[in-house]
Amino acid sequence: MRTTMTKPVIGWIGMGRMGYPMAERVVKAGYEVRIWNRTRAKAEPLEAKGATLVDAPRDLAGVDILITMVSTGKDVETVLFGPDGVLTGDGVPGVFVDSSSISSEQSAAIRDKLAARGATLIAAPVSGNGKCVKAGKLSSVCSGPRPVFDTVEPVIAAYAAAGVSYVGEGELARFCKIAHNVFLGVVIQNLAEITILAQKAGVPRHAFLDFMNNSAMGSVFTRYKSNALINLDWTTTFTPELLRKDLDLGLTAARALEVPMPVTAATREALQAHFGAASIQDDPEAYLQKDFAALIETVALAAGLTLEPENVPYPTGLEVPQAAE
Repeated sequence: MRTTMTKPVIGWIGMGRMGYPMAERVVKAGYEVRIWNRTRAKAEPLEAKGATLVDAPRDLAGVDILITMVSTGKDVETVLFGPDGVLTGDGVPGVFVDSSSISSEQSAAIRDKLAARGATLIAAPVSGNGKCVKAGKLSSVCSGPRPVFDTVEPVIAAYAAAGVSYVGEGELARFCKIAHNVFLGVVIQNLAEITILAQKAGVPRHAFLDFMNNSAMGSVFTRYKSNALINLDWTTTFTPELLRKDLDLGLTAARALEVPMPVTAATREALQAHFGAASIQDDPEAYLQKDFAALIETVALAAGLTLEPENVPYPTGLEVPQAAE
């Protein structure tokens, strides 16, 4: 493995809401990082912080470890195998790490194509959002050959500072990610329901959610979503459409493996009501691009309530100390 100062040279593709802060942490960890993004302007600020910006994915063919963090399996295919893709360059990175959220079938197909070129894929989807990355609370679940995982784990840990879990061979990490996002959907739906229940009984949302966060049922997720639910801040971290896709993936896997998941099925139908409720908005399409936590407005509508921001700032637990920014 080619190295610089005993560390592998890292290639990174994807500078979106998640990819940029993840790659930034790898740069700060002291690795030589070469980056590419479809929209060059999004990558330029990281170049100023020490990364090397290249002109095309094929320019990353000579790195040791190539990490992708893009939107879809099709995007992964394109940047690896498409015109000017990484595999069209001179050389082949020994290890590919994909932290994108893609299906197990897509991942398996990519793994086979890479194996034919003598390379190994580590599936490494993550849990969290951009603020989690910056606060050091992003985690990752990984699968693939154990010896290769052991080699790349320190790099993954640089951006997934909350923990890196190895779950086995092949695409098992993809199933874990799907299960994770199914839980995400069930939790946000039920959190919205019980918050509206408490509000209709007379409890302010900020008071109820503060109690929940300090209880045995509180979590990193319930705390960092509380400010959105209290103040109706729908700055996008994850869209309802992406959540619906993941619930469908979970239910498809459940049918294939003959696992009954009635709570997930009910959550999928509840989420669909949010798509219908969006039709009363001035711009339904734009509304559905807002954060998935906005589904609390649909729950409130069904309960006969119209929500207003409470204008009570609530700490997310993801605040980054000034010195760490």
